[in-house]
Amino acid sequence: MPSGVDYRELEGSLPAIASLNASYSQASLSIPSPYYPPLPPGERRAFSDVRRTFCLFVTFDLLFITLLWIIELNISKSIWISLENEVVKYNFESSFFDIFLLAVFRFLCLQIGYAAFRLRHWWVIAITTLVTSAFLIAKVIISDLFSQNAFGYVLPITSFVVAWLETWFLDFKVLTQEAEDERVYLAAVNAACEPAPLISPRAVSDGQFYSPPESLAGSEEDLDEEGIGRRAVTEQDKEFVRQGREAMAVVEQILTQEENWKFEKTSELGDAVYTLEIPFHGKTFILKALLQCSAELVYQEVILQPEKMVQWNRTVSVCQILQRVDDNTMVSYDVSAGAAGGVVSPRDFVNVRRVERRRDCYISAGMATNYISKPPHNRYVRGENGPGGFVVLKSNSNPSVCTFIWVLNTDLKGRLPRYLIHQSLAATMFEFMSHLRQRINEVHVPYR
Repeated sequence: MPSGVDYRELEGSLPAIASLNASYSQASLSIPSPYYPPLPPGERRAFSDVRRTFCLFVTFDLLFITLLWIIELNISKSIWISLENEVVKYNFESSFFDIFLLAVFRFLCLQIGYAAFRLRHWWVIAITTLVTSAFLIAKVIISDLFSQNAFGYVLPITSFVVAWLETWFLDFKVLTQEAEDERVYLAAVNAACEPAPLISPRAVSDGQFYSPPESLAGSEEDLDEEGIGRRAVTEQDKEFVRQGREAMAVVEQILTQEENWKFEKTSELGDAVYTLEIPFHGKTFILKALLQCSAELVYQEVILQPEKMVQWNRTVSVCQILQRVDDNTMVSYDVSAGAAGGVVSPRDFVNVRRVERRRDCYISAGMATNYISKPPHNRYVRGENGPGGFVVLKSNSNPSVCTFIWVLNTDLKGRLPRYLIHQSLAATMFEFMSHLRQRINEVHVPYR
């Protein structure tokens, strides 16, 4: 296959990709391709899970030092008298107030550097650790803290140890893991971003079964030179094509990592939902289902005719094609129905989608994009989906069955608890499969 992904090895156990309620999206993703240069690393989401843990540890440092200082204030005198002695009548040799200020200094520098500005360099923490170490060493040598009480030992030692733990954590965990994640991510995407074959989606009547032609060999540039098919013209069109290729590359990479999928739950019909942490995009949901029909039928109903999905899929209330960019790429507007019993209100999405027909599978992948004529509307919360889509895998042994895969990475926006979002996504995926099976039962007989 052009992408180097052997889907036959995945056929027995892969899930299908799509965005919440037939939406695929996210404008923040940027992957290199042979035709469009990658976006700078700073334009991608840089707040990884390990960086978030580091920021929480920095916050814990401040809270812990503050707690120890407050306990020290209450040991011998009332807190107000102790505060007056240590703050108003500050004495370098006997006061612990400066150790508290030192913790505040570390907290502000590290949070501004690694949370606000998301730096990928060690110079900020090097400065904070150097200042902390030098100050504490001078404090211990000059002051008489050790002769006061147990906190004369605890506070300076704790502050010193925590500062160096933060340095170790950032240097050996955060920066190292983020650099490795980006290296693997870009390498995988570069490998996946090869020229893909064309397919020209066309309208199909309700009573007609359309058997699309096999993908054409060669690059899109070759086809354009021959005058075959539609091609992107404007810079905006080329950006849509680039985003579609990016989403396709990420979806292909997800399909090759089945051994890393984490099982979440299964339905009564055997459909399974998995999750996978994707660098720069977070948790991705993956639905895997076996359908008792041909892959071409699912391709027709789900991928080729997205506008008609609202007729049978109750998780979607609107699906509109805004623009057909080229033979593979389109921009769509989707509105999801409410979820979780109405707790999650309807969301709307503007997505770029790329469709490819290959020898062993059909793929529709996409991500969020910006479309001038569809700005956010006050009626809906505008959601953003990461790279995702639908995959329909053919069976080599039995053409009357296929494997359906839905990969979903979404940000529903709003102020919803994360656990509620995750529960509603899994439930929405199972509900979608129920509607899809019902649709297949309705149309299967005429296509036999």
